Amino acid sequence: MARPTSQLGIDRADVRRARTLARQVGKPIVDLATQHTTVSVERATLRLAGLSGADPDGTPWVNRLADAVRADVGLEHGVSLPVWDALLRGEGDDLTTLAQKAAAGSVTFRVPEGKDATRATAASRKAVGAGIKQVDRQRVARERMIAKVGDAPSKPWIYLIVATGDIMEDIPQAQAAAREGADVIAVIRSTGQSLLDFVPEGATREGFAGTYATQENFRLMRAALDETSRELGRYVRLTNYASGLCMPEIAALAGLERLDMMLNDSMYGILFRDINPIRTFVDQRFSRQVHARAGIIINTGEDNYLTTADAVEAAHTVTTSQLLNEYFAKEAGLEDWQLGLGHAFEIDPEVPDSFRLELAHAMLARELFPDAPLKWMPPTRHMTGDIFKGYLLDGFFNLVGAMTGQGILLVGMMTEAVVTPWISDRDLALQNVRYVMNAAGNLREDFHPAPEGFIASRAREVLGEAIGLLEEIKADRSTPGEPPLLSAIADGTFGLMKRPADKGKGLDGVARKAEGYYNPATEILEGDQR
Repeated sequence: MARPTSQLGIDRADVRRARTLARQVGKPIVDLATQHTTVSVERATLRLAGLSGADPDGTPWVNRLADAVRADVGLEHGVSLPVWDALLRGEGDDLTTLAQKAAAGSVTFRVPEGKDATRATAASRKAVGAGIKQVDRQRVARERMIAKVGDAPSKPWIYLIVATGDIMEDIPQAQAAAREGADVIAVIRSTGQSLLDFVPEGATREGFAGTYATQENFRLMRAALDETSRELGRYVRLTNYASGLCMPEIAALAGLERLDMMLNDSMYGILFRDINPIRTFVDQRFSRQVHARAGIIINTGEDNYLTTADAVEAAHTVTTSQLLNEYFAKEAGLEDWQLGLGHAFEIDPEVPDSFRLELAHAMLARELFPDAPLKWMPPTRHMTGDIFKGYLLDGFFNLVGAMTGQGILLVGMMTEAVVTPWISDRDLALQNVRYVMNAAGNLREDFHPAPEGFIASRAREVLGEAIGLLEEIKADRSTPGEPPLLSAIADGTFGLMKRPADKGKGLDGVARKAEGYYNPATEILEGDQR
């Protein structure tokens, strides 16, 4: 079906040019990612094969087993062939036993050849395939439950956060939020988890400003929200974070336990957690392949740029990142309906015409990505502690969301930057959303900016600057042999953070693939992309 004429006067040729440039800038990164593996990709593969649990010190068995393989033969061939070769040689009855023996130093791993390699390939594919079939079953279970109990009655989906640090406290808060109207519950991760190179095991009750992302915590919250979904007659979605050093593993656990959305940005970990760029790009590609298979919607993190850079001057970097995130996501198999591309209401309210600028940026995002459930983030940077002004700002934020057809609207809190919100604060914030949506939810039908007016002109200006930035990145040859996007990241192009490709946390967990590298998860996910 033909798209309607641009309300912003945007030339379709400019949109095509922007996407072509994003593909040209992104393709060398994809090539780099396909040439490398990481410890977390290999551990995620073991998790899909069913390995779980931890030793008495809390170190997961997937870490123990992957580390033992790496010590004997390196990571460059992957862990699958050495692990299943060892199982076929009788070194263990199952993965857990093998991991226990490996931790004790009583197994020696090798890279099998010939018929031994063929047998290990088949065995590993069967085991990992069983895990991916479980991911498939969970996707079907979601679809069946939505068909049975009903879906959220309208868009945008109202997205609300819980963050007590204790999964047993998170559950009743999440259920209460759903009863008050939240369509999506996001369980914030404990501070610092993104920098842990392992996934904690079991139910946890001691997080800081958030709750640890673990398989058991995922299972408990999903079961609780299923109960509430049946009670309310609408499916309540669950969100967590597939970012940091364990992005692939958390993605796999999310698929196995039927989470519905995951925070998954191609550059967030690089810029805001100083994780090595190559590690991040390798991990995010694998994690997005899992999300594609699981039917999970990703939420990207462009809103974070505007917490460190000026929201007017840096608006084009948000658009640039959205275009890159779209390219990386689709290359990994995600579809438009799974692209919760991020942007935020972060212009200083003292700036003249700040509301019109915000509206221009939101309209541009909606027009560039008409089929994506954009994730609209509330004001945080300029919340001062004046709760009355904050409540008004959140009302303006909600109004822009209504006027531009955002798909996922994160509820703004008037106590942002003052305290961790009370349930009563959330109730007031939800009242704000309900009032605006009831009063102006269909305003989008009637609002049409003047073709040469302030809003349309600003939107075209931002798109032009994004195209210019992509052209600059593409032309950059300052580091011969390095993908130009890595050079741009090193120069502080996004969020003013300078992150060189040879620095950052997790670099020692990256390995260049050798000839004969094998990963059954990658083979299945790439061979069966939907």
